Amino acid sequence: MRPATLLIIEDEERMRRLLELVLKQEGYDLLLADSGEEGIRLLNHSGRIDLILTDLQLGHSSGLDVLEAAKRVLPGVPVLIITGFGTIKSAVEAMQKGAYDYISKPVDHDELKIVIARALEARRLSQDYHALQAGLHERFGFERIVGRSKALEEVKRLATEMARTDATVLITGESGTGKELLARAIHYAGPRAAGPLVAVNCAGIPETLLESELFGYEKGAFTDAKKAKPGRFQLADRGTLFLDEIGEMSPAAQAKLLRVLEDHTVEPLGATQGVKVDIRVIGATNQDLAELIKKGKFREDLYYRFNVCPLYIPPLRERREDIPDLLDAFLTTTCRERGLRLRGVSPDALAMLQRHHWPGNVRELHNVVEWITMSCREGDIRPEHLPSTLKASPESTSSAASPSSPVSLLSLGLSVEEVEKAMLKEALEKTGGNVSEASRLLKVTRNTLRYRMSKYHLGDPDESPERG
Repeated sequence: MRPATLLIIEDEERMRRLLELVLKQEGYDLLLADSGEEGIRLLNHSGRIDLILTDLQLGHSSGLDVLEAAKRVLPGVPVLIITGFGTIKSAVEAMQKGAYDYISKPVDHDELKIVIARALEARRLSQDYHALQAGLHERFGFERIVGRSKALEEVKRLATEMARTDATVLITGESGTGKELLARAIHYAGPRAAGPLVAVNCAGIPETLLESELFGYEKGAFTDAKKAKPGRFQLADRGTLFLDEIGEMSPAAQAKLLRVLEDHTVEPLGATQGVKVDIRVIGATNQDLAELIKKGKFREDLYYRFNVCPLYIPPLRERREDIPDLLDAFLTTTCRERGLRLRGVSPDALAMLQRHHWPGNVRELHNVVEWITMSCREGDIRPEHLPSTLKASPESTSSAASPSSPVSLLSLGLSVEEVEKAMLKEALEKTGGNVSEASRLLKVTRNTLRYRMSKYHLGDPDESPERG
């Protein structure tokens, strides 16, 4: 690691040399300036500077002039002010204008070393924090929402505007369209990016436990409450709470959620008074909340409180022009992770992908890519590398509601293991159970195929024919 570079600005030569001697022994790289003008010139043209140490009284230019220039040119670099007796008031003014600290003359060398080390550590932590924030933005920013369709671009434009506010957001759309991805992008693009993002799937928590998970509970609130536990609302304080599938919430939980949205007060189970929380709430659902209101399953007042900033993500079948970009993004990531050498998608295979109805939306497409990368290890992706359910005619996939329509197993949210098992079965059926032929078709070794056949109980690999 390179040593820190310090810019020392001191017009008294004796003092400048003394500071140079003391700080050189600490291993710092030093830049020396004998006037405020020279110091400002150096901070403008000397590349990387980690800390500025300047006297307050510098003749024509003052330490305040240096501070002002540093905040303009090197805003993240700490500035330490050296002040003499009678100028403490000016040093306090420098602190108010952004100086990190000040040191009084005569300078105590040990104190100087401690203050400089502390300032450099604060700068390092600040740099690490901003690097982390940049990494989170890169990982979860709006750039990660892939697609060129006008509908999706409009969603991203509106979401970008909403991210700058603290307003409650409601994201609607079919399962698998990317509602949680959009919620994360809104959080990390907004003023609460430094705070926590807490996600809750309301459909994944039993109704009897959802209230305690969301709002927490006090010790003794019920039989097993041995100690108090904060709820998700409290854990999301100063950040964002993402509530997925809000249509699945019970009437009691809806009533308590309404109060949180109205006055930002949470009532833990068993508590005698509410707890204030500073949060933003983003909700999502794949259900028609207006229809649920008619059926008495969702509160109308909660709906209007949630529906401040509505966002609707259209299904993939309504924006088929996004399929090539999504496919490219998924394949690029998977090939990099697994060391595959796929060149691209043949026109026939792409046509099949674009004809498919995509009942599972983007999630289904991602699962199809998992399938493809197991059936094709290099070269171009051709129709035979696609799951058999994608090879049906366009007419048969024109309506997801038709009972006779083929529904891809992948659209049902199956795991990679289940997809792999289905792919192995298809390969063995094509080759009449011939392990050698099936392994060549799948581009895996016979031993690998035998292991996976045993893993998924696909017959006895030792009894499978080895010859066609």
